[in-house]
Amino acid sequence: MPTYNKLVRDRIPEVVENTGKKFSTRILDETEYIEQLKKKAYEELDEYVNTDNKKDAIEELADLLEIIHTLAEYHDSSIDEIEEVRKLKAEKRGGFKEKIFLIEVEDE
Repeated sequence: MPTYNKLVRDRIPEVVENTGKKFSTRILDETEYIEQLKKKAYEELDEYVNTDNKKDAIEELADLLEIIHTLAEYHDSSIDEIEEVRKLKAEKRGGFKEKIFLIEVEDE
């Protein structure tokens, strides 16, 4: 039986159960939960980075967005608050649309 030892979406046990396969799960404590959410964020980002077509990229971005929603909630925030912070930072420092690549800055 393969061992996964990773955070999964809430309905995955139901999906596995519907296949008739045996499985085991446990509920994480708060420390483990945030650690696994962060690990999952890296996993999903890596999957996005390794896509080579638009369809897969959109799928992986959706997974990343789900993680961001969950992390916002964990930190007693919301996606709306995160979006406001994003907008303020974009107004102050800009976004990434102009494709600027900084090479070097003179030391003082």
